Amino acid sequence: MSKLIIEGGKPVSGTHRVSGNKNAALPMIAAALLADEPVTVTNLPDIEDVASMLEAAESFGAEVVRDRKGAAVTITARRLKSAAVTAELAAKIRASFLFAGPLLARLGRASLPPPGGDAIGHRRLDTHFDGFRALGAKAVAGKASLRFAGALKGARILLDEASVTATENILMAAVLAKGRTEIYNAACEPHIVDLAAMLVKMGAKIEGAGTNRICVEGVEKLGGCTARVGCDYIEAGSYLVAAAVTGGELTLANVEPEPFEVLEGAFARFGVTWTIDRAKGELHYVPKKRLRMKYDLGDAIPSVSDGTWPAFPSDLLSVLVVLATQTRGTCLFFEKMFESRLYFVDHLRQMGAKIVQCDPHRVVVTGPSPLRGGTVGANDIRAGIALVIASLVAKGTTTILNADAIDRGYESVERAFSSLGASIIRR
Repeated sequence: MSKLIIEGGKPVSGTHRVSGNKNAALPMIAAALLADEPVTVTNLPDIEDVASMLEAAESFGAEVVRDRKGAAVTITARRLKSAAVTAELAAKIRASFLFAGPLLARLGRASLPPPGGDAIGHRRLDTHFDGFRALGAKAVAGKASLRFAGALKGARILLDEASVTATENILMAAVLAKGRTEIYNAACEPHIVDLAAMLVKMGAKIEGAGTNRICVEGVEKLGGCTARVGCDYIEAGSYLVAAAVTGGELTLANVEPEPFEVLEGAFARFGVTWTIDRAKGELHYVPKKRLRMKYDLGDAIPSVSDGTWPAFPSDLLSVLVVLATQTRGTCLFFEKMFESRLYFVDHLRQMGAKIVQCDPHRVVVTGPSPLRGGTVGANDIRAGIALVIASLVAKGTTTILNADAIDRGYESVERAFSSLGASIIRR
């Protein structure tokens, strides 16, 4: 396990190129198994979760040729086998379960170990199972394997929750199912739009991606294509907070404006605003002299909560908590989706933050608080990057243990932040 050592107090300033969206790249890698022709995915982030997903694709029999310099990969899945991922590999990455839909569609069967991932709370698979069963598959959940088999037929499916991965899995299964499939209460996140656009390029017939009703006309076969992963607005939001709390001026390159429409309201509550040059694909942030909380009407304490798109994304709530520690005022954070997401605030309190944890889902933050260095641990991707940001503004030296967790979702944070003026090294 590596660790990051950070000397705080230096502004994060300069230009940072935003990577491709992790949450789009992973299902797009899985979708490549739907065709027996080469599929090329570009703007691919160089992170550990992508490496694990490509390793899983190879274990199913796909040929994988990666171009790290070009941020691309070509996957050719002419010969597939239904059971190949080891329990160890599946435990590393929850997205390994996204291979269930493509394997079931291509081979009529799929067998996978239970998926792992970040320990941020219970993450149910029932919606996936219900969707596959609605399409005609038999589904069996054993302790050591999850098994699916059967010829797929189109169906009207009402999801019991707007699960992103369930929407993706069912969508990938439906594109080769016989007849028409309608998915209601579908998730609407930008990465689902990216996945659907890729599937359409491969020959699928899909309407409504990005809305809560997706319609699919099944086709007999899909072909190869080249598809681009959209920008990682979660990474972009993380670097924005790092600049805001350290007083730096930041330009983010390789961005697409649309996702930031969802983020701007919550960020504006803390006094963080930006401009976007659509032609150049750049976002520019100029620091304010003082970050101040915008209270609700009647001078009421505001709250920030997450939810399914277009609500504020859960993956950015942790870094917004750090932003609140450096903003004058008080704010309630309500994490509705994962009951263990906010436990990392114990580390922030250790660093001097004024935070009251009301219950597993809610914390109250009052700022600004001077933070001090210490030794903390990254328990998951988003808590890890939040602690990096807190360390950048803290007085003294901070050591972040288990830095490998951050590598699952962010490209070489020590190199990226060093190029922006931070003092950060890895050991």
